[in-house]
Formats: sequence, C-alpha cells, structure tokens
Amino acid sequence: MTPFPTFPVTVVGSWPRPPWLLQAIKKKAGDLDARMDEATLLAVKYQEDAGVDIVSDGEQRRDSFLSFVTEKIGNLHRMTMADLLDHVEDKAGFETLLDALDVPAYAIKNPTVVGKLTRESPLAVEEYRFLRRHTRKPVKVALPGPYLLCRSSWVKSLSESAYPTREALADDVVAILRDEVKELIAAGCEFIQFDEPVLTELAFAGKSETHTFMCAALAASASPEDELALATQLMNRVVEGFENVILGIHICRGNWSRNEDVLLRGSYDALIPHLGSMRAHQFVLEYATPRAGSLEALAGLPRGAQLGFGVVNPRTSEVEAPEAIADRVRQLTEVVPADRVFLNPDCGFGTFAERPVADASVAYRKLCALSEAARLLRKG
Repeated sequence: MTPFPTFPVTVVGSWPRPPWLLQAIKKKAGDLDARMDEATLLAVKYQEDAGVDIVSDGEQRRDSFLSFVTEKIGNLHRMTMADLLDHVEDKAGFETLLDALDVPAYAIKNPTVVGKLTRESPLAVEEYRFLRRHTRKPVKVALPGPYLLCRSSWVKSLSESAYPTREALADDVVAILRDEVKELIAAGCEFIQFDEPVLTELAFAGKSETHTFMCAALAASASPEDELALATQLMNRVVEGFENVILGIHICRGNWSRNEDVLLRGSYDALIPHLGSMRAHQFVLEYATPRAGSLEALAGLPRGAQLGFGVVNPRTSEVEAPEAIADRVRQLTEVVPADRVFLNPDCGFGTFAERPVADASVAYRKLCALSEAARLLRKG
C-alpha cells in the first residue's frame, strides 16, 4: 500500500457538480457519459491542485451518495421522500418533519426494495478504474454502508413479499458489498469508505425520534441500542477478512442544509462503545462545529484505529484559517496519536446533485486551507 505522509489530507467523497453537468443530466444529453468523465477530471484537478493526498472522483456520476445504487442493483427502485409519503403511517407528521428539518422532499431520493436484490453491475469499480487511469494519487471510494442500505431500502408495504424482515434483506446486502470490496481491492483501491450517516441519529435522538427522513426510517426498531448492535454486526460481516486496503466508516451528522439548527448534535460518547466493536480501520467523524462535543470522547476509539478528523465545514462559505485548523489538530493529538490522524472536511461538498451545499470555488479554498494546515503540522 502507498505510504502516506503524516496528517494525510483527503475528502469524504462528493464534489459540487458543475452547472453544465446538471443541465446535461436534466436534459438527458446524448453525450452524458463524456460530460461525466470531464466533470470527474475537473474534480480531481481541483483536489490535486489543493494538495489533497488521497483523492476521490467527486461522485460526479451519482445523483447522491445513496440512491445511485438503484442503477446497479436489480429490484431497487429510486423513490423521492414525496413518493414515500404514501407508505408512511403518519403522513401529516412526516410532512411536518420534512418541512421542519429543511428537507427538499423531491430532491432527496431513496433506494427501495421491490423484489429480490441482484448485483447487475459493480457499484463503483468502474468509477475507480477511470480515476486510477487519471491520477497518480491514492484513491478513496465511498459506498453506502450495510446498515444504511438495509434500513433505508426496506419499506414494509413494498418489500416484505421479497424479504419478510430487514434481517432477511441483510444477507443479500452484505453479499453485494463484499463482492464489491473484493473487486475494488483486486483493482488496486487503497481506501474504501462506508457511509453510515444515521448512526448519529440513533445515538442522539430519543426513542420516539428515531423515525426521521435520513433513511426514510420506515424500518427502524423501537430500540436505538438494538439498531446500533445491528449496524455493528453488519459492518463486521462486510469487512471480515480483507487486507491491503483501508476500510473506513463515515458517520455523518446531517449535510442536507446550511441551517445548523436542524442538524444533529451531541457528543460521540454514546457511539464510542459500538465503534469499539467495529473492525473498521478508520473512523471518519465530524468535528468542524460545536455540535460534535468534546475531543476527549475519541480516547475510546479502538486501539490502533485511524481517525478521519473532520475539521472544515463543507456547508459554510467562510474558509477556515490554516493556523486555526492546525491548532485544533494539535489539541486532538493529546487524545489521538498524530500518526493515526487523517484530515478531511466534515462531509462531502456535493451531497445531492440538485442541491449541493457548496460551490467548487469555496470547496477548493477549504481544501487548500486543510493542506496548508497539514504543512504547518508536519513542519512543527
């Protein structure tokens, strides 16, 4: 595996799609594949020029970090939050929740199981191969995590004829993700990240609040502890036995709005015991805002595990000062050894194709600030 410098700089995954690509997608342009190639090369150029050590393809071919899998997996249908309203017991309450959380009901799409799943094509292997041909940097590939896929896609009225329970669905989800990991490793991928944004919801929300839009959440049990135990078990089943690759898990606090008041808040203390049981190599966590709580919670991460330290906010226009970033990382190294710390934004810069949380200019300057902070830290 490629050796990394101290405090390697990377990204979480998505990059803002250029307006001309969004227009091409909307019009279903005949040369759409070529335009996606061009947008990918542009995203990589931004990252390399900013000094990023581990790059992604910017997810330019994906409409979101999650629902793109409907193009790869048979019997997964893409449905908007508005579509799913017909399958929610409390329709009025769900509409009120979407409005209160500043959620665009038609922009956010959810993969929904309507039959037995079949892996029709690789989820991200071809994305990786294209990127590998166009960069000499190590590459990170992001995939939806197994808990996210199971919880978001199992909707009782639509899914139970194929899978009576989520647990029945889990076996096929795990098998599909393991096949993907095998092919990515064989192709030479250095870093595979599983996105599990809803774990913070389970840890921070009360029992009655675990049904939020973040995963359609129509399939959650009444017990957050049970859900976290299931998430841990599924992650361990997916990563078991794989070597010569970094296997990470990204745990988000919400990246759909610039309004910080509607996003999740709380210390990671409640999650740490569950992370301690996960056999992932790296935990990519958000710490760019006060919503994350104290750094001391990170002392409970598994011994030897790496930390992807979110230290710039992808949702703001203000660019963090490199010196302030470096000072924050120095505080972290009192808890987590420096040789285990990677630097990244809190989350992706794009999130949803139709509703990015940043533009490319701001995203680029934030990555430059991260790289300059890493330079200061290495120098010091």
